[in-house]
Amino acid sequence: MRRLLMISFLYSCCTGFLFAQGEIDQQQKIFFRNERSFAALLNSDGYGISYREAKRVDYLNKRFFEVEFGNLKHPREYRESNPLYQTPGTFIYGKLNSVFYLRGSYGHQHEMFKKADLGGIAVRFFYSGGPTLAIYKPIYYRILYPISLNEFEIRDEKLDVNVHPPYDIYSRASFTKGLNEIKFLPGLFIKAGFNFEYSKLDKVIHAVEVGATFSAFPKKIPIMATYDNKALYFSLFVSYRFGIIIDPLNPETNKFSYIFKRKRATANPVNY
Repeated sequence: MRRLLMISFLYSCCTGFLFAQGEIDQQQKIFFRNERSFAALLNSDGYGISYREAKRVDYLNKRFFEVEFGNLKHPREYRESNPLYQTPGTFIYGKLNSVFYLRGSYGHQHEMFKKADLGGIAVRFFYSGGPTLAIYKPIYYRILYPISLNEFEIRDEKLDVNVHPPYDIYSRASFTKGLNEIKFLPGLFIKAGFNFEYSKLDKVIHAVEVGATFSAFPKKIPIMATYDNKALYFSLFVSYRFGIIIDPLNPETNKFSYIFKRKRATANPVNY
């Protein structure tokens, strides 16, 4: 009997608390709070995209797995055009390789501040780490070779800064040139930052993330024809994250397309 009374008391308290929260609590809540989300990232040395799956551990903590793909840039990359001739497009003089990265990480997220109401912001701290793979392929340029005073032959070649000055370059060659020469370099990385989640819908995730990433490779990655290529990369990032909360009781709502259907239904309500 005492247990029944205690359960009834706790239920009454919880119900009163939920109704006291106002507009945000009129939505159906999802208990498990597992997540699936995508993000577009802008790094201080490039840009990328990511996919994340997070699983709730307890009330304030989640574990997540993330896959990220993006590119790496050298700080000396500057676009320019041929200084002597009217040639199509621009190029980055001295760039030897286009470099991309593929990362897989396992991490932890802790909720520091929960939303107080519909217009609130939840603040979370997260960190992760794992393997990273640098993927780089040589860049080919269309080089001008004089045949006569007013005639040139164009050849697709790799750049040699000791032989080819900027005015010898007609344009950059097709990106597909050199795909058969791709090289891989494995490494490790760690990442940490803050997540600011501000969605007004309980089912939907809208968040901005800021933080820092540190990557380490066993040797320097030859991005530019300079001495200051690096094996260690420290970068700052900001990203926009968009996703859904997984509801195991309603699996048909766990597709990203459901979010847009819900938005259309909300935008065009039916009055009876």
